[in-house]
Amino acid sequence: MKSAPALFFRPLSLRRSVALSLCASALAVLPASAQEAAPAAAPAPATPAPALKAVAIAKIKATPALLANAEGNQRRNSIDRMSQALDGQLVAALQQTRKFTVLARSDADALIEENAAAGRNFSFGESDLTLVVTIDDFQDFTQTAHFAAINKTATKRVIRFSTVAKLYETKTNKLVETANFQEQTLDTEEELANSASSGGELSDSLLVALTRRMSEKVAQRVADAAFPARILAKTGKTVTINRGDGTGIAAGQLWEVFALGEELKDPDTGASLGREEIKVGQIRVQRVTARTAQAEITGEDLGVDRGAVVRRVEQ
Repeated sequence: MKSAPALFFRPLSLRRSVALSLCASALAVLPASAQEAAPAAAPAPATPAPALKAVAIAKIKATPALLANAEGNQRRNSIDRMSQALDGQLVAALQQTRKFTVLARSDADALIEENAAAGRNFSFGESDLTLVVTIDDFQDFTQTAHFAAINKTATKRVIRFSTVAKLYETKTNKLVETANFQEQTLDTEEELANSASSGGELSDSLLVALTRRMSEKVAQRVADAAFPARILAKTGKTVTINRGDGTGIAAGQLWEVFALGEELKDPDTGASLGREEIKVGQIRVQRVTARTAQAEITGEDLGVDRGAVVRRVEQ
């Protein structure tokens, strides 16, 4: 078989040459950076987690006048026990809000001793806020009522104490928030028979109950001053709040919901007064978990949504 004439292959060879020349010309026009493989994109920097504010809790004290009165009524031991119990309960209650790094100044002696045993220098570090709590009232007395119609007499022991809580900016000594709190316990006559009589010392059960309720009130007020409770999510008529077990929230409580408006300023001083709060509804707490709580919208919904501030309705 005869081979094809050489002339038959020339057009194909020519076409290939032209195509290769065009490709080379195109590559030459492109910048050098485009001819190389594009480098992998650098990962976006991670957003740093917000740092918790450090709160130093000063040692709980009673006012000098209250201590002098307790000495005269032989109740100084009750005041001291109340102060010491409130100190420990307040540390626990503030820690349970999960909003702060808590520095318990009253534990300094134990921490200094432990660090010294390990050959380290002890330092609490700097705090952003300082909480000062003072016991300014303590009453312990009995009440007796006689019911003539049934010829019965009932006796109750009344224990009442109150505190003043003050929250300061540590670096500036500026007073951020102040509040008065009061707790009262009424013992029935059956409970009274198992505890100390009027003017006696507080029983352990009364001491724990009073200081726990008081510490939860103070811790909640501190958390609300720095970070008001808010709605995290909404599904239908159910909302989730960023308050959980140990923060004073409980099933059955009624809370008001406020939408945040524009920033408010004092016309005289120019100081910020926070943001305008407009009531948009009410919710009732249904369930409390370790870190959150779920509530149901009651009545009209005028704009209950994520980010809204919620405040408990005091009964």
